[in-house]
Amino acid sequence: MRNYSVIDKFILKTNSALQTIHGQNAEVIRKNPATDIPESNLTIAEKSHITGLMRVNHVGEVCAQALYEGQALTARSTENREKLQTAALEEVDHLVWCEERIKELGGRVSYLNPLWYTASLMLGILAGLAGDAVNMGFLAETERQVEKHLTEHLKKLPPQDKKTQHILEQMRADEINHAVFAEENGAADLPLAIRKLMQIFSKFMTTTAYWI
Repeated sequence: MRNYSVIDKFILKTNSALQTIHGQNAEVIRKNPATDIPESNLTIAEKSHITGLMRVNHVGEVCAQALYEGQALTARSTENREKLQTAALEEVDHLVWCEERIKELGGRVSYLNPLWYTASLMLGILAGLAGDAVNMGFLAETERQVEKHLTEHLKKLPPQDKKTQHILEQMRADEINHAVFAEENGAADLPLAIRKLMQIFSKFMTTTAYWI
């Protein structure tokens, strides 16, 4: 196995961040669940609304990549670090699926992706530095909150939009599995104040990303 220097690692991490932010050269593990679903007859207003929802979900996946990256960097356990990196690969699928759907609807991703990525990376690093139990607890709480807003988005979709529905349902199933993984690997219960702060940040991000 090749031993990377500090400079090599910095270059690799920087390249990974740029690919996540700009959606370049991302490789998926799984096929887009909506590939074989025919496009629905949507109005301009419905397309705009769905695009806003999927832009929010795309930002969520940008944040997930950054969180996993930060958490893996500072995780105490080698096993947890490797599991975080594996879970991040599944989140790449979500990232690509969301961007594909946005483009199909004639939309664009958030202009603020560099901001979301940087903020989430810092949060991930801090979570890892707090120890593996807190790290896994932060992951579990994040995934539970993501699952909740995916459920809300599914309710907000026009009923005829089966393509977006299939994508969000698969994403939600994956997020549930990631939360279970964290709980099975010693996730600590986070203080109420921390959970509330996470909810406030999430609300700010989702509200802003819908439009910008």
